[in-house]
Amino acid sequence: MTNETTLIIETELPIMFTCAEDAGIAKGAILKMTDGMTAALADGDGDIVAGIAAESKIADDGKTKIAVYRRGIFKGFAGTGGVTIGCGIDTDASTSDTNEIADSPVAGDHLLGTALETASSAASFLFELNPSDRNEA
Repeated sequence: MTNETTLIIETELPIMFTCAEDAGIAKGAILKMTDGMTAALADGDGDIVAGIAAESKIADDGKTKIAVYRRGIFKGFAGTGGVTIGCGIDTDASTSDTNEIADSPVAGDHLLGTALETASSAASFLFELNPSDRNEA
């Protein structure tokens, strides 16, 4: 994989999520929620964010659990269009490389967190991991 995030400040301990036994997941990969407390690799724009893999998971290793960060300060990589300090950010996998991040464009997106720096496309930047839902009634 490419562009995995890097933990800079651990603000909460990771928690265990279920994952597919045949899944290969790199440490630092952005994960999406596919079912209750079940994580898989993020692969689209605005995925429902489970968090960030706190450990690597080898495919077909017999394990069906992975430790996942839900909070913290991470270094990540901006996707197409970059990111802006203070803006909500989300996954940007359908228009950029896996694990790249973009400003969240519209209400209704599922947020990864908040950009702590401005960055152009493919540049690294700091962000606060805080998965949430921007849906408003």
